[in-house]
Amino acid sequence: MPQDPVDMVDDLVKMGLYKENQLRAADTVNAYELRKTLFLKRVGRNDPQREKLILALCKQAGGLENAFAAAFGPQAGLFFADSIRNSGTTRREFLRNMAVGAALVTLASCGTSNAPTVEDTPDESIVGDLEKTDIQVGFIPITCATPIIMSEPLGFYEKYGFNASVVKMPSWGAVRDSAIAGELDAYHMLAPMPIAMTLGLGSSSFGVKLASIENINGQAITVAERHQGQVNGPEDFKGFVIGVPFPYSMHNLLLRYYLSTGGLNPDVDVQIRPVPPPDSIAQLISGDIDAMLMPDPFNQRAVYEGAGFIHMLTKDLWDGHPCCAFAASDQWIGEHPNAFRALNKAIIEAAGYAQDAANRPEIAAAISTRAFLNQPVEVVEAVLTGNFDDGQGNTLSIPDRIGFDPYPWQSFAKWISSQLVRWDLQGDGKVAEEITDDTYATVGEEVFLTDLARELAQELGQNPPTESNRPETLAFDSFDPDSPGDYVKEQIDKFGL
Repeated sequence: MPQDPVDMVDDLVKMGLYKENQLRAADTVNAYELRKTLFLKRVGRNDPQREKLILALCKQAGGLENAFAAAFGPQAGLFFADSIRNSGTTRREFLRNMAVGAALVTLASCGTSNAPTVEDTPDESIVGDLEKTDIQVGFIPITCATPIIMSEPLGFYEKYGFNASVVKMPSWGAVRDSAIAGELDAYHMLAPMPIAMTLGLGSSSFGVKLASIENINGQAITVAERHQGQVNGPEDFKGFVIGVPFPYSMHNLLLRYYLSTGGLNPDVDVQIRPVPPPDSIAQLISGDIDAMLMPDPFNQRAVYEGAGFIHMLTKDLWDGHPCCAFAASDQWIGEHPNAFRALNKAIIEAAGYAQDAANRPEIAAAISTRAFLNQPVEVVEAVLTGNFDDGQGNTLSIPDRIGFDPYPWQSFAKWISSQLVRWDLQGDGKVAEEITDDTYATVGEEVFLTDLARELAQELGQNPPTESNRPETLAFDSFDPDSPGDYVKEQIDKFGL
């Protein structure tokens, strides 16, 4: 047998293991997807249980990359070049190398005698009596959705008895409309959305529960490159068109909070425009927007593309603020109480896994693929690890740039409600009728399932807070959850808005 794997390629092709059209098709897949696809196609033999076993073997080896490295030893680098132009091989050789890599790992892995086993069925003590197991969960392709997304490829849904698939949605408006239409089972939502939808703000009234928080922090204010050196504080945004993902979003509320501290009226001195996150980079480059407060990875992607620079992370406005959430409709929860509980528990466990910094490179590789975020893995990893360039010549290390704490504090709900009252986004005064000094707590308790999230986290061995409310410290003031109405009055008195 030839010693150089490249010399084996023609024989492999002649044997029918890899065909020319397969190699050409692989050109459309990024490096990680290609490795995994070729590997599973050859090793898994289209058998889902066999694929689970092989992936478990790779996990035991420390990941797919390490499994390949174990098979190749010093030659592993040949197969894992990140870029064709940085290696001495042609694209054809590179793709063939990857195919050979899959074949070699097949031989190496299948010969392992002490391989771990993968359970054919979930543990019934975990799953319980699920009313529905084939489920679809809608998501927007952003890093805020990490626990929802990663639960498919990393097996958290399967552990709890679900045959689940995540469904990529084009915009938050589409998420809202799909939820109202009952098209999917559960959703990735912006934290203010369940409150707004339940109260009938921006849509007809529709009952939605926020089951757990997906992420804290993880957003940024990014400014178009053409404004480099011209923006230092909130007052410098006057006259700008600024993109946010949705009116009823933490992005809109935090942006308004920030602009008002610089004396700008968000409804007069700037134009705040809803922009679907996947469209944000193109609009920044084309000049349709001057800046944006967006979820990642689009802030980091703007830096990566030279389209903009990061002016401020939202953690500098409110460290530990909520952003996105896992949610389901009242109707779905009522019809599937056991499934909802198990699904929420899977998400909470995934969030705990994502919170561990040691797991984030693995997660970045899993969710950056075409089926999920469809972003360069280095962009996603920069966000998740907090090691990134800001587009202003600085290389930063901020490990808590994004966090995954699933606990839905009632103080989050009260702050959100206070800002909905402050800004009256519909302009008809309806929110002030729905949310009064007497109903702040009621709204939060109706929508945010804090007690259930605590109970499930405790069952998982996590250590959630025992309190439901806490004082919140922001950059320019502090929020007392016992006096949300007074907080709004203080903001208006202090900033005139």
